[in-house]
Amino acid sequence: MPTSASSAIPKPSSELVSRLTAADAAVKLKALRDIKNQIIGNRTKKLSFIKLGVVPHVAAILSSTSDPNILVQSAAVLGSFACGVDAGVSAVLDAGAFPRLLRLLADPDPKVVDAGARSLRMVYQSKLAPKYDFLQQENTKFLLSLLNSQNENVTGLGASIIIHSCDTIAEQKALCNGGVLEKLIDLLDGSLSQRDASLESIATIFKNNVEAIAKFMQPGREDCLSYIIELMKDRNPKTRLLACVCLIVMRNSSPCYLQDIGIKMKLIHSLLELLDNPGQVGDEASFVFSTLIAEKEELQKLAFEANAIDKLYNHLQKDQLSPRRFQGILLAFSHLCSKLESCRSRFLSLQVMNIVIDALQHESSDIRIAACTCLRSVSRSIKNLSAGYFMNETVVLPVVQLLHSPSNAVQVAALGALSNIVVEFSTKRSIFIECGGVKELVRLSKSMDLDIRLNALWALRNLMFLANSMYKSGIFRELTASLLASLVCDPEPSIQEHAMALVRNLINGCEDSIEYAFAEDGIILNTICRQLQSISRDEIGVQGMYVLCNVASGNEFHKERLMKQLFPHGDDVIQSFVVKFLQSDNSQLRIAAVWLRVRTVLGQLMAFGDVFDRRLLIHLENMKAPVYSTGGS
Repeated sequence: MPTSASSAIPKPSSELVSRLTAADAAVKLKALRDIKNQIIGNRTKKLSFIKLGVVPHVAAILSSTSDPNILVQSAAVLGSFACGVDAGVSAVLDAGAFPRLLRLLADPDPKVVDAGARSLRMVYQSKLAPKYDFLQQENTKFLLSLLNSQNENVTGLGASIIIHSCDTIAEQKALCNGGVLEKLIDLLDGSLSQRDASLESIATIFKNNVEAIAKFMQPGREDCLSYIIELMKDRNPKTRLLACVCLIVMRNSSPCYLQDIGIKMKLIHSLLELLDNPGQVGDEASFVFSTLIAEKEELQKLAFEANAIDKLYNHLQKDQLSPRRFQGILLAFSHLCSKLESCRSRFLSLQVMNIVIDALQHESSDIRIAACTCLRSVSRSIKNLSAGYFMNETVVLPVVQLLHSPSNAVQVAALGALSNIVVEFSTKRSIFIECGGVKELVRLSKSMDLDIRLNALWALRNLMFLANSMYKSGIFRELTASLLASLVCDPEPSIQEHAMALVRNLINGCEDSIEYAFAEDGIILNTICRQLQSISRDEIGVQGMYVLCNVASGNEFHKERLMKQLFPHGDDVIQSFVVKFLQSDNSQLRIAAVWLRVRTVLGQLMAFGDVFDRRLLIHLENMKAPVYSTGGS
């Protein structure tokens, strides 16, 4: 079983060590109880004792005695160290206590078994806990032995191991084939703790596993599904939440099931009601609600009709909102407002934006990220962007400040919000530019982190969309032709695509703008043509071809320079990438290639006016290819 590597541990006080290693069982037992009483619920004390190196001495006791009372207390102390503190989990694992605790499960004394199981369950609350490979048959058999136990903590441990360790479809199938799913279904009729553990484990096995869900939904199992649906009305809030989780996982993983609108409404109403719970269930309810409605317009509409926006807003008005709950509600807002204009309008009418703006400066990075995500969804609206709701100092300044965050995740979230905000249809881009936004985007476009680089480029691409000549000039001065060229030939295909889209927006068909393609001896145009010789994805070709279309719509000088790139050996020989794109299976790429051919041959055809119908040529000349590219987020 994998454990963390051992590290140097400070020596505990000699008095404490002497008590823990005393030959007198009563002295040892009292020392263990004293430690347990001091550290239960006291994070500071736990960390203090961990630094003193107490954990290895407690772990050693498990191998040096058979006294049931001492074993129970030792296990309890180790479990207390592990409870809610990752440093405690690491200390327990580093001390080699994990296999010793496992051995307690085979002890003849039920109290020792229970204490060992409790301690291990504390370990399995942490992501640092060892994982079991369920593709190894002996591990599945061991898991079944836990689930078959009459001890609730042992069966709970089995469920915790499933939740922590079952990561792949192959492992899910192994558990199904090994009889684990059947046992979990049986445990739904067990005690409250067994039922809750079973629901969460079933959800883990069902996640993205169509085959397991189909097995559960086969004829004769209707009562099981009905029972889980009924559990949404259970008097225990945690049970109701876990029943919702299980049903949502089933629906998300296999959409052909649970299509009844009545069940959808029950899920929505149950989760909105669970928000009223003052404890952990209420904290988690909004996250579960988000998994229900994410990317599902129909469910977002049903939630809106269930007054979800107002109910979430009312919760934000409450005092002493926990950070976890605050984060969850903001994320729920972001999902609700991701598609429907009605949700965004209600969101803005309630002035939730004021709370979101304040949250951008919250001490918790998770809340700052959630606020950016919320802002990103609300700003997915041409109507609201045109009204100028977001391009103002109140919104822009705190978001730009987040670009300086030491957290990559915060920077990416802020860039995601800015990618929408800068698609401004009014003339207020100066606010963003004056607060140093462009400089920051250019700086982050050079980041070594791919997500940051990509999102910075996305924001620059959208900032350039429909920008006037003055803004373009200022942005280009910060970007420079050499940087744009380096982004066009970036090793990452996604960066290449967005860089070409940025150039496409920069060179938008106006002759003055087309000059940017020829800056620094035409480094941008040369690089794009070189990259188009061998593209790794069609989207790169589409953006690159429209850049060339825009260049071809310029004056004679622009067309001549472009023709030299495309026809290096004379007018009768065309570069292979254009021919290849004309024959592509991708319709968008073929269309872009056709536009380029139209643009590049018009000049030649116009010279033969006696042969061709000049009215047709003039009509073609006036046709507009899609010169801009914007990416919604």
